[in-house]
Amino acid sequence: MNTRNKRLLGCFLSLIVPSISFAQEAPKPYGVLPTERQLLWQEMEMYCLIHYTPTTFQNKEWGFGDADPSIFNPAKFDAQQIVSAAAAGGFKGIISVAKHHDGFCLWPTTTTSYSIKSSPWKGGKGDMVKEFMLATQQQGLKFGLYLSAWDRHDTRYGTAAYADAYRAQLTELMSNYGDLFTSWHDGANGGDGYYGGKNEKRKIDRATYYAWHEKTWPIVRKKQPLAVIFSDIGPDIRWVGNESGFAAETSWATFSPKGVDGHQAVPGQVDYKESPSGTRNGQYWIPAECDVPLRHGWFYHKTEDNQVKTPDQLFSIYLKSVGRGAALDLGLAPMPEGQLHENDVKSLQAFGKKLRETFKTNLAKEATVKASNLRANAKKFAANLILDDDRYSYYASDDAVLTPELEITLAGAKEFDLIRLRENIKLGQRLDSVVIKREVNGQWERLATATSIGGNRLIKLEHPVKATKLKISLYAPVAPTLSDFGLFKEFTEPFAFENTAADYTRLASSDIKIIPKMPKSIDTDPKSIELFEGSKEAVIFESKQTITALGYLPRQDGKSKGMVLKYEIATSPDGKKWTTLNTGEFSNIQANPVEQIIHLTTPIREKYIRFTPKETVGQSFSVAEFSLYK
Repeated sequence: MNTRNKRLLGCFLSLIVPSISFAQEAPKPYGVLPTERQLLWQEMEMYCLIHYTPTTFQNKEWGFGDADPSIFNPAKFDAQQIVSAAAAGGFKGIISVAKHHDGFCLWPTTTTSYSIKSSPWKGGKGDMVKEFMLATQQQGLKFGLYLSAWDRHDTRYGTAAYADAYRAQLTELMSNYGDLFTSWHDGANGGDGYYGGKNEKRKIDRATYYAWHEKTWPIVRKKQPLAVIFSDIGPDIRWVGNESGFAAETSWATFSPKGVDGHQAVPGQVDYKESPSGTRNGQYWIPAECDVPLRHGWFYHKTEDNQVKTPDQLFSIYLKSVGRGAALDLGLAPMPEGQLHENDVKSLQAFGKKLRETFKTNLAKEATVKASNLRANAKKFAANLILDDDRYSYYASDDAVLTPELEITLAGAKEFDLIRLRENIKLGQRLDSVVIKREVNGQWERLATATSIGGNRLIKLEHPVKATKLKISLYAPVAPTLSDFGLFKEFTEPFAFENTAADYTRLASSDIKIIPKMPKSIDTDPKSIELFEGSKEAVIFESKQTITALGYLPRQDGKSKGMVLKYEIATSPDGKKWTTLNTGEFSNIQANPVEQIIHLTTPIREKYIRFTPKETVGQSFSVAEFSLYK
């Protein structure tokens, strides 16, 4: 080639190479994007939250703050037993509740004497947070911490001195327990409590008291830059708005927190309407965490030994949390002696096996994929990248093609009942929806649809189907991307708890007379509701049986109006002269509306029992079901 021709070729290449390079550029990110810590969190999928404080020894859900530290003396505490059970379940992290609302600190803090130092456990020289941390590290899991902002014990609560002490506690935890994956901040704050013996109700200005953005969360950012901060409003991870473990069918990772009545959105003071679903094109990247206890309650209660969720129940929760782009945070409740009950361990182990067996083989792995459009016809965006094991390699279409289709030919007929889809969320949450079809006798038949794909989307079919060819239609406001496609068959096997002895026996409705007449409250139908508008009338039960516990099931329709928050139990031999037997609270009932069991220290042998709602949500009184147990 002569010099002149070489120059011409050089000029030609200089013109076309930039255009080729431009055409092969990755799609521009869409909307707000996840941070590095949020990406790491997304990849974890599941972790556990451990509640174990003096409240465990009091058989309560929320401690009042009045427990004597001397009761906290577990005889067989075994952090390894607890953490290894979580690891067997496939969970990738552990969050230790270092301090719950009762104010008792599980580490030797310098901020208060109400801590592990004042307990007889290990002669006051122990550090339970450290033991959980070490056990977590030995199991190869990540570690996180929960620190309640509300402190029902500390007499300083409500003053600037307590807010400073709280931040000092947070600083201790963020500084002394290794690398953390999360700092967990509960929305419950302010209310009645012990407060150093004053036994009163205290309110705080939730918008300003903790100085979340100004002083508190910066501690986490400085000490643990890769730890996601969880609260009702994020700023990294949001509460999903319920304690059932479910995100909404459509659940966006983007979210615009909204306050109540024009006030600033802060933990405990937020409009929760969009918490389950997120906000399409929201202001921030704040995906959801779905928290749910393995039992009915967050703390251990012996009466719940037969109410441990089964592997199949946990798998259903997994599909509606992790499978909807959220993370699953499962509550574990050690017994007073310091270990998990055998039923909890067995369920976790079987759940872990179910996950491994279900997802060990991607039935689409050896398939071929043909795209209706390929971005710049470039291999770096090839359709077959959806079948590799990389969350961040991906198929993409040209910018002008917003509804591409992928045709998948499987390596023979495959039977499946689970479909997995993922986006490369480093480019934002782009997909509005997908439609999946299978070929049946030469015709395309709709199989499934889904919205809000995001970091992970699992579609459970009603029953297994067989297919050799599938078609995925992608819909987005910008060039769609897809990073993962998988087909799986749910693994099933028989499961039963070995320890099924019941502590209580529920009386039949025919054995109870109730005044005033409330037939729906004893009809054994949890969906029916008795609602008394503007009334907190006492309920009187008449029974000839000896009663050892009373159950109150709040309404199950997703509403809280009339739910009982505080109650009084009284007894009478004749229905005229009453003796107060018990007063108490149904803590956390609005977030976790399961049956509330009132355990009676002394069995009731009197003919009449009176249940009085002392405080309710609103000015009404509602109940789905009452139960008397013998």
